[in-house]
This record gives sequence, structure tokens and C-alpha cells, in this order.
Amino acid sequence: MGIRTISRGIALSGLAASTLVLGACATETSYRPATGSGFARTGYSEQQIERDRFLVSFSGNSYTSRETVDRYLLLRAAELTVQQGADYFVLVERDTDRQTRTYATPSFGGYGAFGPYGAWGSSWRYRGRGFGWRSWSPFYGDPFFDREIDIRTIDRFEANAEIVIGRGPKPAGNMRAFDARGVIDTVGPTAVLPR
Repeated sequence: MGIRTISRGIALSGLAASTLVLGACATETSYRPATGSGFARTGYSEQQIERDRFLVSFSGNSYTSRETVDRYLLLRAAELTVQQGADYFVLVERDTDRQTRTYATPSFGGYGAFGPYGAWGSSWRYRGRGFGWRSWSPFYGDPFFDREIDIRTIDRFEANAEIVIGRGPKPAGNMRAFDARGVIDTVGPTAVLPR
């Protein structure tokens, strides 16, 4: 009995350590060129449409907030504007999409994460309408049949903008016009760069 308790404690300690390591790796998308494709795409990209017109986008992972995705989109638009020898850009059209995926994962062997006797859980009795007294335990799924499935919903944001770049001072009174160097000076220092 004592050996079983010690080995279970070691197994749980190992699981906790691996969870912490994986959790440490889970961070928001850094400001960098896009990698991946589809739902796994993260980072910025751009495409030239005309001489002074571009499509710019930034895709974040599930740990990247909408605000960060929007800031990084503006930063990329500003950097692109300066790289093209221009001074300001105008957001002609801008949109931020929220993409959602739901995953269902069955538990191990139908007994939860640690097998039939390796996990602790509370148990209680309750009165079910039309069923009389019933009990619930972490070792038996009844009546909570969904204990056998882990369901996770993952959200991520992607911001897209069509910009027109220009030279000289930004147009006065245009709320969609941004001074490129001003955006770089303000947003640039807050960007998380890849390690």
C-alpha cells in the first residue's frame, strides 16, 4: 500500500511538472512574419495590390488578445509604409475576425485522466426527479455521461486591412490616416519579438 501511494505521488508530480513546462510554452504570438497555414497561421503578412495600395494582415494564436492583434496590424502597416519610402498610411478598409474551433477529446480508458483509482474527486448523493436518490462519484460516469469527454473551445483573432500609403504630412482631419513613424515609435516598443 505504501509503495503504491509513493508511486502514485511520483506519477502525479511528474504530470504536474510536465503541465508547468507545457504551460510555460503557451504564450501569445510574437511580432514576426507569418508562419503556418489555416487555423495554425500566426504572424504578419502583406500583399501589394497597386503601387501605393497593400493588404496587410496579422494572425494571432489562441493566447493573443484582439487588442494585441489590432496593434500588431497597425505596426506592420507603419513599417511597410516606411519601407516603401512613404510617410503615412490610410486605412481604407479594416476588419478583425474571430475564429473558433471546438475539440472533443475522450478521456483515458473511460476513467478520467489518471485511470480508475489514480484521481481524487468528490462524491455525493442527490434526489433526482422521478429517479429517487442517486449518487455521483468520480469513479462512475452515471449520471454525468459527459465526464468521458473533454471539450475545449479555442478562439483566435486575425486582423486584415487595406491601406493606401502616401508621402508628406498625413491628411488633416482624416481619422483613418496614421503617421507611420509615430505608430512605430508608440507601438513598436510594446511588441513582443521572437526569442
